[in-house]
Amino acid sequence: MLEKLQRKLGYSFRDEILLRNALIHSSYANENRASGVESNERLEYLGDSVLGFVVAEYLYKTYPQRPEGELTRMRAEMVCEGSLAEVAATLELGSVLLLGTGEERTGGRTRASITADAMESVIAATYLDGGMEAARDLIARLIFPMDPNLHPRKVDAKTALQELVQKKKDQHLEYRELGSTGPDHDKRFLYEVLLNGKSLATGEGRSKKAAEQAAAALALEMLQKNADV
Repeated sequence: MLEKLQRKLGYSFRDEILLRNALIHSSYANENRASGVESNERLEYLGDSVLGFVVAEYLYKTYPQRPEGELTRMRAEMVCEGSLAEVAATLELGSVLLLGTGEERTGGRTRASITADAMESVIAATYLDGGMEAARDLIARLIFPMDPNLHPRKVDAKTALQELVQKKKDQHLEYRELGSTGPDHDKRFLYEVLLNGKSLATGEGRSKKAAEQAAAALALEMLQKNADV
């Protein structure tokens, strides 16, 4: 199982425990607390930062004439949930994840929020195992081809909303978690998006990222309709 994944990654782990940890979803860890199983959430956190830095560096060097705002938009497209889930699908990452019973039953292996997070965790595991160069090589093979200049992609709601409000100066967007409902295997998150401290819209999703996107989509629709920005 791990050997096949490592061949697809193009990287061989010295410490396979790191890779195994990257494949453990929180639902599985919660069901196996007595065994001391740790989920991949900490790795996801680290992987998000490593990925963001490497992609930012790539865009900075590749497009020296592009302004900051455009580089930010391009980076957002390359590291968004949809892009990461697409890469995870090519690796068949979902098939090797360790999921709880509920997530397994409700199609967690193909859920974008889960596979995208696992992709970030694998990046972090590679970084911890082989250092920044190993992580950079992995990201170059898997993520750089998602460069929107090579393959134009649909702009997600958060990016579109950011671009809209930035047409005026001193505009500040903020996403705030309002709470969550449901058991661990079927949790729903509620987020609101604020513009200059004023709530624009709220959205719900099966992941925090999805809830933010839902809130952004509603806010974008409202602002475009009312032409308030």
